[in-house]
Amino acid sequence: MLDQATTVRMGEELDLDKLATFLHDQNPAFNGTPDIAQFAGGASNLTYLLHYPKIDVILRRPPFGHRAKSAHDMLREAAIMRALKPVYPYVPHVITTCQDEHIMGCDFYVMERLHGIIPRKNLPKELVLSPNETRQLCLNVIDKLIELHQIDYQAAGLASLAKGAGYVARQMQGWSDRYRQAKTEDVGDFEDVIQWLQAHMPASDTATCLIHNDFRFDNVVLNPSKPCEVIGVLDWEMATLGDPLMDLGNTLAYWVQADDDAVFQSVRRQPTHLPGMLTRQEVIAYYAQKTGYAVDHFDFYAIFGLFRLAVIVQQIYYRFFHQQTSNPAFAEFGKLSLYLEQRCSRLIKETSR
Repeated sequence: MLDQATTVRMGEELDLDKLATFLHDQNPAFNGTPDIAQFAGGASNLTYLLHYPKIDVILRRPPFGHRAKSAHDMLREAAIMRALKPVYPYVPHVITTCQDEHIMGCDFYVMERLHGIIPRKNLPKELVLSPNETRQLCLNVIDKLIELHQIDYQAAGLASLAKGAGYVARQMQGWSDRYRQAKTEDVGDFEDVIQWLQAHMPASDTATCLIHNDFRFDNVVLNPSKPCEVIGVLDWEMATLGDPLMDLGNTLAYWVQADDDAVFQSVRRQPTHLPGMLTRQEVIAYYAQKTGYAVDHFDFYAIFGLFRLAVIVQQIYYRFFHQQTSNPAFAEFGKLSLYLEQRCSRLIKETSR
């Protein structure tokens, strides 16, 4: 029932001899050459399991091939995790980092392995929760996002992440530019959606707090003996200081509920459809009640979250369209981009009624 790693994907192998030597130099407890496996993941950073006779550890590295210099910053991610660990115990302990490109051709870091259940598209068959238990799991996951937003980031030594006021405006500009750069001839231009977002953008940020920017069920780890309990939060690549409602909107872009249409159901990647799970509106209401933030105009954040997801999808599809990757899983991402534009447009029409 624990989250399992499998065979390393072709083209994503590591030089185990160099890696083993490096890790042994860091700590003699890493003795010999580890067995290696790889966790299933998306199109971003790669995650490997290194198995030694007495310990398992996790290695995180950027994807292979060309990447933007500012993207996939392993050292930044590790530094954020180290700063957060004392005040947010769900962060895995970072064991070591490496910026010697002779080892792997890139920066990487190694962290502890959290043994637990990662709730992906469906819960493991062995894990059967009642609707009440499912609701409690859902609330516990949302509570971890709320707890993150309430951290004193200055006391945690993370004030340097700040870029000043205007987070929402910077996000609007940045993601709009990224979509235009990644647009292919067979998808929509999203210009109507972008214009609506610009016209309805809040005048100021809700607050400034530490945000995860990719907070989903498949980035949390559950206690295998108490599966409603969250023991870990993973994937801190995009964490920064920003508007908490933007973070919530990004989270809800992935929140496929039981009454959503068949297309949205087909791309579901977390078990938010189960009886007992909160709906998106219930999540918003619960978050507002726990934090005190006003959510009267949450439509902007919800639609922006879907637009941002569409940009991520389109950036991946751009690589497939231009034959920079041959992964067949990306072949339908253009259709998904079109669907997300239609979904945004439908929500915009509903807000004007």
